[in-house]
Amino acid sequence: MAEHSGTKPAQHQDHQPGEERQMRPRPHYEPRFPGSMRLEGKVALITGGDSGIGRAVAALFAREGARVAIVYLEETEDAKATQDIVEAEGSECFSIEGDVGDPAFCDHAVKQVMDRFGRLDVLVNNAAEQHPRKDVRDIPPGQIERTFRTNVYGYFFMVQAALDYLKPGAAIVNTASVTAYRGSSHLMDYAATRGAVVSFTRSLASSLADRRIRVNGVAPGPIWTPLIPASFDADHVAEFGGDTPLGRPGEPNEVAPCHLFLACDDSSYMTGQVLHPNGGDLMAS
Repeated sequence: MAEHSGTKPAQHQDHQPGEERQMRPRPHYEPRFPGSMRLEGKVALITGGDSGIGRAVAALFAREGARVAIVYLEETEDAKATQDIVEAEGSECFSIEGDVGDPAFCDHAVKQVMDRFGRLDVLVNNAAEQHPRKDVRDIPPGQIERTFRTNVYGYFFMVQAALDYLKPGAAIVNTASVTAYRGSSHLMDYAATRGAVVSFTRSLASSLADRRIRVNGVAPGPIWTPLIPASFDADHVAEFGGDTPLGRPGEPNEVAPCHLFLACDDSSYMTGQVLHPNGGDLMAS
């Protein structure tokens, strides 16, 4: 198990959602333990799978025996790197470029998975964007719409596209955020979308329980992903995660095991729940 300490060096990227290949140090995506084939024979579709938490989830799912499809917006080099990582784990992977805020694209992505693999067992809704603003009056309507379209509409659209293909025993895992529970004075629209994801997760879990499709969520705290240097200035990045009880940001491979647990039969008696890998902040879930 790797040891982690402290915050990260100051840095900034000018374009969201950011590129992992530009980060220093690179986020830790590598699975930390041998696999036990908990997803053997399964197929997983992961949005935002090119980098950050999505990359770590793809790598871990592959180690556990899943074939993987990743959806990404435009970061082709990062997506190719993730595909190489999955294939190095001995699994199959392909990437699909597009915007989850477009329902037609979500239909297209799921159809590609079915055409390629013939089944879909796990949907991980993970793609997100955020745009800091200190004053609510400074949040333009276009930013609110765009943030909700990616972070909320995209989750709805992917579920709508996938649902006809998910069979009893399938799992949906939605990535939310600690901001859904404690709010954020500088990410108000983003925090609102993460709260919506928690409510969506609970409602969808209730709706799909009789179909034996489980729906759960993961609400990470500050995690070292490309979205951080792409969202904040260098000074903020240098302090990122330092205010957690553990005193540092988390790594993607410290979050991915939560997604694995909720995707596999280890969590067969859980639905409508949210896990909290957040560095020690206590949340009322």
